[in-house]
Amino acid sequence: MRRDEIADLAAFVVVAEERNFTKAAQRLGMAQSAISQIVRRIEDRVGVRLLSRTTRSVAPTEAGERLIATLGPMLHDLDTAIASIGELRDRPAGTIRITTVEHAAKTIILPALKRLLIDNPDIKVDMTIDYGLADVVADRFDAGVRLGGDIAKDIFAVRIGPDTPMAIVGSPDYFHGRPVPASPAQLTDHRAINLRLPTSGTLNGWRLMRGGRETRVRIDGSLVLNTIDLILDAALEGLGLAYLPLDQVQPHLDAGRLARVLAKFTPDLPGYHLYYPHRRHASAAFALFVETLRYRG
Repeated sequence: MRRDEIADLAAFVVVAEERNFTKAAQRLGMAQSAISQIVRRIEDRVGVRLLSRTTRSVAPTEAGERLIATLGPMLHDLDTAIASIGELRDRPAGTIRITTVEHAAKTIILPALKRLLIDNPDIKVDMTIDYGLADVVADRFDAGVRLGGDIAKDIFAVRIGPDTPMAIVGSPDYFHGRPVPASPAQLTDHRAINLRLPTSGTLNGWRLMRGGRETRVRIDGSLVLNTIDLILDAALEGLGLAYLPLDQVQPHLDAGRLARVLAKFTPDLPGYHLYYPHRRHASAAFALFVETLRYRG
């Protein structure tokens, strides 16, 4: 059955329920003449009169009553199904797929999810840790997390965290017998523990201030890893200098297990943002997720 035929039948049921063409037209937001044409078209198609018409009233014939008895429950089920889908718009429920780096997951997302998931048991979050700049549309994620400076111009972004202080650190064992660098230029005499970016396959550049300007610097090293947790472990083992978020290394700085260098040359990174494509009809779950993470400074 074609869609226009289903629409015609639904209009016929409204006329039968209202027992009046004028009231049916008002209920459907259509002209009365259009309603009359629809009923005639259905009657022509089935070859039998479905409504008895007088100047004062409209009533279903026996054939019309039989058709209504069949169509009524079917249309009611359709209305119920559509209403149940509409409830998802207002009731937070469903799975949200997120791609993010581990630092944002640890410091921002997981703490925020604790209360969100407790208060909304019908929400599920599927989080993938990935340093690649994922295409959230192509990879079928609902949203991703990037530093503010890496957000494309044609996509929505919501700030979810403050700027991130960074630190260059090394262990006492690493500095034993090595001079402590006093300027970025002296990093050439040191070994770095580098982070490889999966999207480009290149090493993550360290953001440093040189000559009053911020620049990205890549330092040679004998160890390349793909998570900051492993880089931190390697730095504690004395395998090289590491460029890491300050909050991740602060406990080790306080305990003397690591030492920080070049602090005045190490600018903060732009804060993390949640990015996602335009959503005209975002689910209640996704809207609540965004508002939960939104940074309010």
